[in-house]
Amino acid sequence: MEQQSNFMPNFTLGYGAFLVLWGLAVSVLSDSQSITSFFPSLLGLPLVLAGVMSLRTPEKRKLWMHIAATFGLLSALGGTRFFMVMSDGIDYASGSMLMLLLTGSGYTAVCVRSFIAARKAREAAAA
Repeated sequence: MEQQSNFMPNFTLGYGAFLVLWGLAVSVLSDSQSITSFFPSLLGLPLVLAGVMSLRTPEKRKLWMHIAATFGLLSALGGTRFFMVMSDGIDYASGSMLMLLLTGSGYTAVCVRSFIAARKAREAAAA
């Protein structure tokens, strides 16, 4: 079996942990009573799970990385609400939306590039 890189699972784990910590920090710092302030954390938990599971079960890595990419895309889509509230200025909520938009878009782009590279490597190995 070919050697797989652990970059994407580790990157996913790190991004998920960042989202969890961001959601917790914003909720505590803003003294928010709203469950929506935990939205980044709620998106980060499945990413952490996907990162851990792809490291523990390399034979299912493709599945877990596709699940992670889906949650990365959901992060970016959740962040698009920033455009609806940006005229109100930047506060904790709009800052979190902007962060989700930027980091979710970046993470999704890295995932797509990784999927393309993996497919090319698989095709090259088969040829």
